[in-house]
Amino acid sequence: MFRKRLLMLAAGLVCLCIIGVRAQDYPIMDRIAAKVVEKYQSSSCQQLAAQRSQRPTGRREEMEERAVRMLHEDPRMREEFINRVAAPIANKLFECGLIP
Repeated sequence: MFRKRLLMLAAGLVCLCIIGVRAQDYPIMDRIAAKVVEKYQSSSCQQLAAQRSQRPTGRREEMEERAVRMLHEDPRMREEFINRVAAPIANKLFECGLIP
């Protein structure tokens, strides 16, 4: 019984260490992903529907292009970014009826 608990504790600590290391790999991507998720979670369905039809302009457009370029150039970063933002975005869009 004690060995089983010790093994589970050790496995949990290893997982936490891996997660901590992965989070430190891409600090800029971490901030961008958090911003994207926060935007979707704090926006109303009406705001999201209106934003879908608008193109970004000026500085925002440049920043988005730079972020997309970074994701194209680094497949590991892209995978990590998509893993972080996909579920929250998809859930919000589904709740709003913006995806079937």
